[in-house]
Amino acid sequence: MHSVLRNPMRGIALKVSSVVVFLAMQTFIKLAGSEIPPGQVTFCRSFFALFPIIAYLAYIGQLRAAFYTANPVGHLKRGTIGIMSMAFGFYGLLHLPLPEAIALGYALPLVAVIFAAVFLGETVRIYRWSAVLVGIVGVAIVSWPKLTLFREGGMEAEQAVGALSVLLSAVLGGMAMIQVRRLVEEEKTATIVLYFSLTASVFSLASLPFGWLILPWPSALYLVAAGFCGGVAQILLTESYRHADVSTIAPFEYTSILLGSIVAYFVFGDVPSVTMLIGTLIVISAGIFIIYREHQLGIEQREARKATTPQA
Repeated sequence: MHSVLRNPMRGIALKVSSVVVFLAMQTFIKLAGSEIPPGQVTFCRSFFALFPIIAYLAYIGQLRAAFYTANPVGHLKRGTIGIMSMAFGFYGLLHLPLPEAIALGYALPLVAVIFAAVFLGETVRIYRWSAVLVGIVGVAIVSWPKLTLFREGGMEAEQAVGALSVLLSAVLGGMAMIQVRRLVEEEKTATIVLYFSLTASVFSLASLPFGWLILPWPSALYLVAAGFCGGVAQILLTESYRHADVSTIAPFEYTSILLGSIVAYFVFGDVPSVTMLIGTLIVISAGIFIIYREHQLGIEQREARKATTPQA
């Protein structure tokens, strides 16, 4: 069994890095076009993610070892849940404006904290609960004016299905996070990432008979780039679980709201509003509070260890 080194600050840094690269992946998928079937998008994201993953593993000399697993059933469960979460999430991403898709996806951190407490028995104190709830309030402030599905006149059926797909993706994503947290107790990061991409590629390939499209070269390049970004981000995300509890790093999913707003403005022409800026400030404040609390707890734990260490 591989030991898990607890380093919350490193876990947080890895999580934020994964958020940045995942946002690049989402942007490429959005640019590819909304007419592409979710199964085709999922396959490209999973298959082309294998290239940076395999290159990285070969570089660090772990490619052969990565194929060995003591828990194939666990990888199958993680792959099954993950591929469903991806498919639903990509459908919503393709059929909703980027800010709305990101905002609705913020159900994931709250779900992750709840699942971590219920299924993993992690201790979630009032500070983390408070940070998550404050973050949710910030997200609500950001997203409420932009949610066309709540505007007067009702919502289009396509957007309604897209919104439900994103929310379902968040629930499945929370389940996948719990499965990954269990896997890192006995499996290498390389093994987890490699088997997920392999499983997702095979599963999503099964959607080929349901009508894939012959894509123009710009859309094809966007999906290839999305896959590469997905592979890099998956490595960062999986490694973050090795260094911190799910409930610690989950709130930092909120950092993508600021970056997502910037991308939406420069790429898709979405101008940020006053409520967007206020909500973003609240979300960032919640994240900074978590960092401060983890730093203080780290100091207290080090002092406690010094106090209990036998003197020579």
